[in-house]
Formats: sequence, structure tokens, C-alpha cells
Amino acid sequence: MATALSSLRPAPWRKPFLEQIKGMPATEFTLGTVRKIASENGTVYSPRARTCVFRGMFAELTAHADNTAELNPDLYESDLLTFTTDRRSDKAAELFGVEAGGKDNYEEKLKGSGGGAPVEAVFWVKEKATQWRFRGRAYVLAPDVDTSEEGKRVIAALKGRMRRKAGAGSDGKEWSFGRQITAHFGNTSPIMRGSFRNPPPGVPVAVPVDDDRLKLGQQVTDLDDELARSNFRLVVIVPEELDCVDLTDPARSLRWLYTFVGDKSEPTAAGGVVLDGWEKVEVWP
Repeated sequence: MATALSSLRPAPWRKPFLEQIKGMPATEFTLGTVRKIASENGTVYSPRARTCVFRGMFAELTAHADNTAELNPDLYESDLLTFTTDRRSDKAAELFGVEAGGKDNYEEKLKGSGGGAPVEAVFWVKEKATQWRFRGRAYVLAPDVDTSEEGKRVIAALKGRMRRKAGAGSDGKEWSFGRQITAHFGNTSPIMRGSFRNPPPGVPVAVPVDDDRLKLGQQVTDLDDELARSNFRLVVIVPEELDCVDLTDPARSLRWLYTFVGDKSEPTAAGGVVLDGWEKVEVWP
């Protein structure tokens, strides 16, 4: 791993966030994106939101017992959120920040790694009456992540926010981003893997499917299934801001704003403090 890893300690919000997430019946969140739509009057920016499943912090996958994928050595940790998606979905263009319906042929871009568009991920932990709103940039990891120029750009963006775990003795050369994608694919159920062999999402059912391999209800057990893997994507959110609201006590609700400041040590907001690369400010809810 040639790019320098982060020298910062874990984010100050990481421990309480993960503790609350463990108590959720389902680790679902709302992902907000911006869709760019070409029109005769210029680009139209339209908000989009949908429910996604949180897949843990990047580089820290907890493998299911039936996951047969070769796993990376347990060397790194991060404060980067992950989820998975289908490259053919509408959200893919939004994660790349490309204009839908424009003159540029963005379909080729979506076949590989890339992205970096702004997103917001909102977790409502009902059991704790707490909302976590992460704002940052989302990067898409495709099979070419270890070899393409865009893949190298994505790797550089992620590695700068990854940390070596205490006591990890390896130099990390055997740790692979591509292997991490396969591990996430293996952590999904066979029917979920089969969804990446579904007909293209969002296309009218009345339109004939031009590939007879694309059908609903398939189960995929081969982790190297060419068709399913060509559509499967691992997405990593690099958070830049966090807005956390605790409504446990209605008479004294609490709210904090966190901003990633890296190696800066001086706060910029009134009452702010810098903790492990993040400026934390308590504000009125």
C-alpha cells in the first residue's frame, strides 16, 4: 500500500455509533444523492433518497459462517461506511456525479471504479432515539479497482482514511481491494447475489430482455459468477461531516456537529474542540 495511511486515531463518534447500530433490528439507512438531468434549459438537479443496508466499516468485514471467499488479513480499520449496489441502478450515475441523458456516454464510466459524488447517509436508531446524518463522498469499487487509473484514484482516497490496527505486524502488501469486494459479495445470500443477474432495474417489464441469462429469483453460489460480479458494486462513503441528534430526553435534547479537519488542531467554531481529526461542536437541537 504505497499511499500513506492515516495517522489519526478512531473518530470520536465511531464507538457510540457502532454500539447503537448493533442494537438495531436491521442496519438500514436512508441514502440521499443528487441526480443531474440534462434538459434544453441546462442541467436540472433533483434530490433522490432510498433505503440501503449498512455493510459495516470498510476493511473490517465480519464474514458470515457460510462465506467461502478468501478474506484479507485483519490489518486495517477505518471510519468509512459501506453498502452494496447494482451498477445498472439509477443511483450509480448519482454516485459518479454524471449527467443522465446528457451528450456524454457515461455508461462506460459506470462499468468501472470511480465516483466521489456528495451523498448523505441518515441512520435513525429508534431504540436510542438518536439520528446520525453522515455527509461525505461515495466511491464505487468495481472489479478493476486494483488495475485501472480510476481504481487507483479511489484507492488513494480511501487509504488516506484507513488505519493500521494496533499490533498488526504485516506490511500490508497482501491486502487487496479486489479481494475485499469479493468478500462482501460472499457475505450476501445466494438469492441476493442472484439479484445481480436480474433484468436491468427500472426498465419497463414490457420491454423484451435481450439476455436470457437475466431472470428474477436466481441463486448464485459461485463467487466468481461473471455476470453477477460484473454488476455488483461495493460503495464506500468517506464522511466529511456528521450531524448527531439525541432525543432520549425530550426536555433536554442534544445535538453535535462533527467536521473532519485532519491534522488541524485549532477549532474554528465557537465552543468547538478538535478530537482525533474531527472538530466537535455542541449546537442547539
